[in-house]
Order: sequence, then C-alpha cells, then structure tokens
Amino acid sequence: MEAIKMMHLGIRLWSYVRKEASQGRKAPIDPFTRERYKPSASLGVPLGGMGSGSISRGFRGEFKNWQIIPGSCEWSPVMANQFSIFISRNGGNKKYSSVLAPGQHEGIKKSGDQGISSWDWNLSGQHSTYHALFPRAWTIYDGEPDPDLKISCRQISPFIPHNYRESSLPASVFVYTLVNSGRERAKVSLLMTWGNSIGGISHQSGGHINEPFIGRDGVSGVLLHHKTANDNPHVTFAIAACETQNVSVTVLPSFGLSGESCVTARRMWGTMVQDGCFDWENFNAGPCMPSLPGETLCAAVSASTWVEPHGKCTVAFALAWSSPKVKFQKGRTYLRRCTKFYGTSERSAVNLVHDALTKYKWWEEEIEKWQSPILKDERLPEWYKFTLFNELYFLVAGGTVWIDGGSIAEENTNQNNSTMIMNKDARIMSTENSSMDLVAEDSAACTGMENADANGVPRSLISQDNSYDVGKFLYLEGVEYVMWCTYDVHFYASYALLCLFPKIELSIQRDFARAVLFEDRRKVKFLASGTWGIRKVKGAVPHDLGMHDPWHEMNAYNIHDTSRWKDLNSKFVLQVYRDFAATGDMSFGRDVWPAVCAAMEYMEQFDRDGDGLIENDGFPDQTYDTWTTHGVSAYCGCLWLASLQATAAMAYHLGDTTSAEKFHIKFLKAKPVFEAKLWNGSYFNYDSGMSRNSRSIQADQLAGQWYTASSGLPSLFDDTKIRSTLQKIYDFNVMKVRGGRIGAVNGMYPNGRVNDYCMQSREIWTGVTYSVAATMLLAGMEHQAFTTAQGIFTAGWSEEGFGYGFQTPEAWTVDGHYRSLVYMRPLAIWAMQWALSPPKAILESPKFSTDRIYTSPLYARTLDDDGLRKRTSKSRCFPRTVFHCAN
Repeated sequence: MEAIKMMHLGIRLWSYVRKEASQGRKAPIDPFTRERYKPSASLGVPLGGMGSGSISRGFRGEFKNWQIIPGSCEWSPVMANQFSIFISRNGGNKKYSSVLAPGQHEGIKKSGDQGISSWDWNLSGQHSTYHALFPRAWTIYDGEPDPDLKISCRQISPFIPHNYRESSLPASVFVYTLVNSGRERAKVSLLMTWGNSIGGISHQSGGHINEPFIGRDGVSGVLLHHKTANDNPHVTFAIAACETQNVSVTVLPSFGLSGESCVTARRMWGTMVQDGCFDWENFNAGPCMPSLPGETLCAAVSASTWVEPHGKCTVAFALAWSSPKVKFQKGRTYLRRCTKFYGTSERSAVNLVHDALTKYKWWEEEIEKWQSPILKDERLPEWYKFTLFNELYFLVAGGTVWIDGGSIAEENTNQNNSTMIMNKDARIMSTENSSMDLVAEDSAACTGMENADANGVPRSLISQDNSYDVGKFLYLEGVEYVMWCTYDVHFYASYALLCLFPKIELSIQRDFARAVLFEDRRKVKFLASGTWGIRKVKGAVPHDLGMHDPWHEMNAYNIHDTSRWKDLNSKFVLQVYRDFAATGDMSFGRDVWPAVCAAMEYMEQFDRDGDGLIENDGFPDQTYDTWTTHGVSAYCGCLWLASLQATAAMAYHLGDTTSAEKFHIKFLKAKPVFEAKLWNGSYFNYDSGMSRNSRSIQADQLAGQWYTASSGLPSLFDDTKIRSTLQKIYDFNVMKVRGGRIGAVNGMYPNGRVNDYCMQSREIWTGVTYSVAATMLLAGMEHQAFTTAQGIFTAGWSEEGFGYGFQTPEAWTVDGHYRSLVYMRPLAIWAMQWALSPPKAILESPKFSTDRIYTSPLYARTLDDDGLRKRTSKSRCFPRTVFHCAN
C-alpha cells in the first residue's frame, strides 16, 4: 500500500534521476542504483584528516571507499594497495612471505599470471585481530606468517580537536612493530605497494606518472601523479618510509599488472622474496613514461631491518595525497584548507608525507590527551567509550570538503554567464538569467552584505569573513543522500563539531544565517506533489547548502518544498542560541541576530488560528519526510516553543529588550495551548489530528526540550511531564522492540505495536536514538539513557549485530534492513557526551530566567486581542518582503 501511495513520487524521481544523468550529474537522492551502496562488514577507521578527500581502510587491510572527488564515492578496494612482509632466517634457509591481508585473491597463483594473484597470500587471519579507536587503529598479526614473529601495525591520522591545521591534512602513518620471539636473527622487509588510482577504474584512464624522491630526515619514497578524468583537478599520492640507523629504504618507482609492463607484479614480488629490497639506483630513475589507457601503473616502497632474538624493531610508513583544488560539478573550483599551510604544488605531497613521518608521535600525544579523560571515566560503559570516538569516522569519511576561506580559484572566471551585479537598491540580479533573483533588502538585517566581489559573486553567499580563520566546511548528509550540510540533520550531528571544532560549527551557522536573508527565484519542480516553486524563499532556512554548486545553488533537496517545512527555522534558532551560549561569542551573536529575527518572523504565517502555535499542513513538512502531520504536532510544536524561549534569551543577552519581551510573551501564550492540545496524561500525542496515527508515541517528541536543557535554558515543561514522557518512550519505543537491543523505534501505538503508518514511523533512526538518550541524561535518567543508546551499539557495531560499523546508516528496521549508509545523524552520540560534561560556558554562565524579562505597561498596551503585539513595518527584520509560500 505504501508503494502504491508513493508511485507518483517514484515516477517523478526516476525521471529526474535520468535527466540529471543525461547532463553528466548525479541526483542528490537516487534509490534506483542502490546496488552500488551495499554494506561491507569489513570497514575500519578511515585515513587522513578532514576535508581533503578520504580513503577508508577495512579491518582486513584493504583500501576502499575512495572519496577524492567531492560527492563521489568509489566503494571497491584497489587490490594492488597492500602491505606485505618478507622474513629470512638462518642465512636464508628459512623464508616466509605474505601479503598482510587474509583471504584468497581471485585466481591466486594462476599459471602465467603476472599480476597480484602471483603474490603469496598466506595469511589466514585466524590469529590476527583488529582494534579501532578513531582516529587510530591497531592490527595484530600473531604468529603469521612466521610463528616466531609478532607483527603489529598502528594506523594514525591527524584528527586533533581544536587543531585547525593538522586536522586538515590528507595523510596517515602506519607504524609496524616487530617482536622476534625466536632464537635466530630475522631479516625482515616490509613492503608498501600502491596503484596510481583514485578508485574504480580511474587507473585505466592513462597519462599517469610515477617518480621516486629522496626527502629530508631520511624520508624517501615514490610520488604517483594521477591525471583525473572529466577535467577534475589532478591528485598526487606520496608513499614513503623513514630510513633510520637500523632501517634501510628502497623503492621500485613503477611496475605493472600485465605482461606488457617492463616490470611486472610477479617480477617485483620475486625480487623481494630473493633480496628483500630493490636496487638503490632506482632513486635516480626520474619520472616514468605516462601510462597508456588501460594500463595499471603501481609503485612500491620497501623498508628492511634486522630483528635480534627476543628483540624489537619499529618501521614507519606514510601515505599522503595532494589534491589542492576541489571542483564542483557546475564548475566552481576552490583551494582546500591544507593549501594554506602546504601551498598548491603537486609536489606538496612530499612535504605532507615528511611531516606525517616526523610528527606522528606528537599527533598521538595530542590524541591521547583528548581521549584519556573519557577512556578513564569509570562512570561510562566500555561500549559507549569506543562508539563515541568511532562514530566520528563520518567527519572524515562523510564526503567532507574544507576550503581555505575566500580562496576562490581561477576557474570561477568561467561563471561569467551568471555574474551578479548590485544596484543602488541593494538588489542582486542575474544579468543573463532573469529567473534568478537573489534579493537583499536595505534593512539592518543585511548590514555589510551589500557588495559583490571582483568575480561578481555576492559576498553574502560566500563570505570573505576570516574572523575565525578556519575557512569553510561542508559535509554530506550521507554518501547516498548527496547534499551538503543538510540542516535538519545537522541539528543532531552538530554536537560533534561544537564539542571538537567549535570554530567550524560557528562558520557553518554563519553560512546558514546569510542564506536566510536571500532568495533564489529559479523555478524547481517538487517531486512529491509535482508542483513548481522557487528554489529558495527569503526568510526560510535552506534544507541544505546545495550539491553541484554549494553556497550558490542551495536546496538540492527537491522532494518537498522545504520553505513550508515547520522544523528548519526553529532548528536554526536553537542551534544558534546553543552555539552562542556555549562559546560566549558576542560577535557571532550580533552577526546572526538579524537572521534569527527573520527566521522567527517567517514562521508567524504558519500560526493560522492566532493561538501562538504553528500548525503543520497535512504533509510530511519536517525531517520525517514521509510521515504526515496534521495541525499542532509534538515534534514541530516543541521545537517552536523552544525557539521562542531561545530567541527571548538571546535578545536579552544582546540587550534587545523589546524583542526579549515580544518573544517571551509569545512563549507564554503558546505553551499552555501546546499542552492542552497534545498532553494526554503520560506523553504528548504525535499531533492534534483525529487519526490513529495522531495518538502515536514519537521517540523524538521532546526534541525542543533536548535543546533547551542542552543550552542551559529553563525547562519547557515541568519535570513530571518530561520524565513521564521519556519513561513512556523507554518502555514502549525502546524496550518493546527486540528487548531494547536495537534502539528506539520512531513511532509506537499505545497498544505496544510498532506504528506501521509509513516507512519512517516504523524505522529506528540511529541519530534520533542517541538524541533521545541525551535527553534522558539531561533529565537524570542515566540507566534508561545508556540502555537506549546501547541498542545502536548492539545492532550496528557489536559482533552480534548487523555489521554496520564505520558506515552507520540513517535507519534500520526491526529486522535489520538499512536505509542510507554512512550517514551524518549518528554523530548525535556527542550530544550524550555534551549532556554528561557540559561546557564551562553553559555551567558557569548566569542562568537565564524569564523573570528577568520585564513586560512594560507600554508593551502590554500594544498587544491585540489575541495577546500578540501589533507590529509596524519598521519592526520587521526585513521590510517589503513578499513570501512565496502557498497555504
């Protein structure tokens, strides 16, 4: 029945996907090619810092899930990328060799094969273990392939909270520790092989070049210059090892996987088995000839050492990649954040890999300083500690792009066909596309946004403000839902950024604050209804920052008209206030205040009966975009109440007493109406409609209270109602589904059955479960909180679960079927840590009390019969605005 209901949407979506494909672009949501996104239970900690492209590494050692090109993910591993070991004892009479990856490669030892199947794949994996604690991972090879040699590999990436330099670097280090428990000396050679590829079939495009290099401080290796297809910016990899008094490094700059290659993979392997190293003269080889189309070009770095009986030795390798420019599909190109420190040369990969090998010990010290207090906290369950850190994988592997603020590369000159000019009325008009109108009013709300840059790009859309000196940051909703900074989901995920990289969080909020005040009148077809509307309505918070042209073409999501959604504006206000309260940044507060006013004013149109509460419009007009709401809803209504209180508090702290009074009065009027319409004695009904669905127990019904408590504001309701609601959710949505071992189902009927109204009502949302647990912690319900959240660990991360580690999906059903892998919302686990250890600014700031807001007699006399203040045109945040929002 649900499929029949959604048939028209499916047809329109299929047509839209085909249209985008015909123009060489991906649709942001494409359920028709889902087979590309099958989960792999072998994923592990990804490589590198944030925003410079990412590569994931499975716990079996494979390098996969390549996201070097923004918005694109190549899931398959490049099998030539391996670590291998060669051991010689007793004068060469006893030898061991193997790729350090378990399993059998297809066609292994096939007669005459010149490729990697000719290598020795002798590792069974039965005695090997993998340990992950993002951003590090450990693999222990105990007695394989040599029973007297214990091998461990420690993988380290520069993810260091509050460090906005190191955390942007595309590099990882692999530190091998060799322990010889035998009676004989062992000559051990470790080998790193790497294909000139960015995943998929990119290695076959031709034009790739490898060259050896000798760097400073004993660092030497091979550069692999990759010529990308479709005019994407070039990428250069560096693989290297560090030579020491006990470790010698040699290289093979190029080898191939077929018989046509000068040096084949089989011949390379034979050299290592025989000699344990390559010819040192290879360092003088210079760049190789560009590869031919269809040819696979690879490189190898060997590090050799002697390990004495009962002795130990350490060998360090590193991988770095330099992709200075990031290009989006509609042509704009930017410089990545790391270019601020390493420049734009392709050869910057040499410096990156050098610094990785010489600084990784310091990286580890900083990582341990950050993690140790949590790991040593005996109050916390063990499962929670490592799930807390491992969910952060998404900030690397979630398609993140981090650009150096204001560094718009030269390709932007190609955008002249849509150059913007600003006239004296402060209206930004397209000179060649009259359907686009980005409107900026001449009110206080737009102060400082009235100019375009030298390229004609409105400064208000891509700010040149470097007050935080952190550039600009994007991350995907998910690798299947390809939209940047999806805001209704960021509402949950943002706690991770605020805890660890608060300047990035404030930068994202500034982007959305600017977006609130602009309008893009280009026409868009909304697929659910089949109707047309404009891309971005002024006053409405955008759903996302776009896909193919972020910051400039927002709202890639086109299922519904999100200018009519009832959660986005409230979520914007709540996030802004939380961030303002947590950081104490008055400059940030003053800068975004006009957008807060505009967002709140915009929402007044949805209070159609004048009772102070916004009403939903009988379609899925919020983040649950298949779950219809009618009238007043618990989710959107609670968010609205919280945003009224947050706006009043923010106005008070900024000294705007008139606005503080205004929003305080609105809050006092709306709260009793909300409770009267939805409170049923034990929880808040899903909505005020008359259907069976309206009585549902929604897991997320206290989202507004969650933010209120997180921000140090007074509770929206009395404690009895809050605890009763949370206990109901725990008893029904959590414990009545698989005994609490799978998370909180979104909707439950009062009779204890899962709400089967629609797909999303019967799903368990991983990030929502974490946020519900955080709300429980804030209400003093610690046992219920950890039991609720543990369901996500058990189902998603534990050995008895579904195998979703390092690819946590948006949702799963009670039988484990997933939707949307590698998703943003599970970062909400950091809301639990926020609840457990609130920041000092929240704990020590003067508590906001509504008693501080004085409602003057003059203000009271301006209230109309409904209790709302009559406004003049001068009180508007942006005057002369016409909203294009149909009822």
